[in-house]
Amino acid sequence: MNVPTLLTMAVLVGWLATLITHAETDDVSLPDFAIAVSAAALAGGLLAPWLGIPATGEFGLTLSGTLFSWGCATIVLAAVNLLRFGTLRHSRRAAARPTPSAGPGAYARD
Repeated sequence: MNVPTLLTMAVLVGWLATLITHAETDDVSLPDFAIAVSAAALAGGLLAPWLGIPATGEFGLTLSGTLFSWGCATIVLAAVNLLRFGTLRHSRRAAARPTPSAGPGAYARD
């Protein structure tokens, strides 16, 4: 297996999985990206060959290995987000917005 090819694929697939599991794409965090890249690398390097799915072929990457790595990275990142935040997709801005404590008529003039 070509290690630089596998690492390049893991970074690209991990980045794609991170973008999919975040509601706001400009709020992607480094730990989430690292989790997705490591999950893609482990899936493409260890799990795929064990299941008989070739990650790299004669001419570089294979579609089946890339899709398998992407699917594993997305599932692992969604599971981590589910454990941390209670939802599959994470939105930092929605959690940071203040919720109004008064009802709709509280700001009306008397």
